Amino acid sequence: MKVTPLDLRQQQFKTVMRGYDRGEVQAFLLEVADDYENALRDNDKLRQDVAKLDAVLGEHRGQERNLRNTLLTAQKLGDEMREHAQAEAALILREAEGRTDLLLQKGQSRLEDVQREIDGLRMKRREVENDIEALIRTLGSTLEFIRDQDVRAREDRILLHRPRAAEPAQSPRPADVTPKTDSQLG
Repeated sequence: MKVTPLDLRQQQFKTVMRGYDRGEVQAFLLEVADDYENALRDNDKLRQDVAKLDAVLGEHRGQERNLRNTLLTAQKLGDEMREHAQAEAALILREAEGRTDLLLQKGQSRLEDVQREIDGLRMKRREVENDIEALIRTLGSTLEFIRDQDVRAREDRILLHRPRAAEPAQSPRPADVTPKTDSQLG
């Protein structure tokens, strides 16, 4: 049985001889009823406060779950982004290495082509030098031949203008006359 403050206020006791002072008992019961009523009010207030705090705690726990989920999601997203970035960096690096190798091969090929061109030009230069030397020799021989011809032509003119003492003067026969070239006359 639950005793309420109202029960305490309305409680009636039998009177007996040698019993307690009725006024004191009534006063005590009223005082106990008031204290009990205050205790019940405080208890209700505390229950309401506990309910409010439970609600706030529930909200905080919900927010904590949301924060944990958000943190886990952010961490997973960060890990995925890092892995993606590393994979992309590795791909870019492989592509760059491939391009580098290709450029090196092209450069090496171009270097070989240029070296072949240089070698070809050197051979052409040697051929031109040899041709020039041969031309110089030919021109030297031709110049020497021309000088020899000039010398012979002068000697022939000198001999022609001198009278021949031992031979009788005869007119030249047509078969003995040979035409002189410009180089012989010059």
